[in-house]
Amino acid sequence: MVSKSPPPPPPSPSLLRRIVDFDTAISHRLYTLTHPILPYYFLKTLEISGDGFLFFPLILSLLLYPLAFSNTVNSNVLLINLLIGGVIDLLLIGPLKHFIRRARPVYNKNMFVSFSVDNWSFPSGHSSRVSMIATILYLYFDLIEEFLAQNENDLFVDYFMVIVIGWAVTTAFSRVLLGRHFVFDVVAGVLLGVVEGIFVFRVFDYATLTSLFNMAKL
Repeated sequence: MVSKSPPPPPPSPSLLRRIVDFDTAISHRLYTLTHPILPYYFLKTLEISGDGFLFFPLILSLLLYPLAFSNTVNSNVLLINLLIGGVIDLLLIGPLKHFIRRARPVYNKNMFVSFSVDNWSFPSGHSSRVSMIATILYLYFDLIEEFLAQNENDLFVDYFMVIVIGWAVTTAFSRVLLGRHFVFDVVAGVLLGVVEGIFVFRVFDYATLTSLFNMAKL
């Protein structure tokens, strides 16, 4: 009787598979540890604060409303940079989600889906948006500081970037704690947002936009 050879061992998972498994495990661990502690309404408020449905109407309102602080060239430059950054972010996040197609965590509940690509997880659009906003505000802090100083908000000047960066970091991290994303989705989104902010600042810089505004007034 001929003995059968033992079946070959299963192939070891690829490096990418091991990274994804680690990301999935650590994300679920963070969600499980914090879910009973952090109130849902707090995480939901952070989610709304970084949503495009709030960001775009707010920026457009400040640009178009004549009594808002956007009636100066400096503030218009800042607001237009934020608007351009938001549009670039949408143009990048949507195709990336559609191409990569990483499913969201199975424990993601009660999420409103605006577009079909919102069903996909990588990268995090909220994280890219808030980090893009924080990056542009940081790079334009001289203009912001001048505006706040004119309105005698010295205390707010001292803590402005601390508040902005704290909001951006907390909102990005909340995407994992709310169960919307995995850790690597958030990390990728933050890095992408920083690059977007630097790109907008360098390409659509203050001098270029100021000259365009001055030409438009002629």
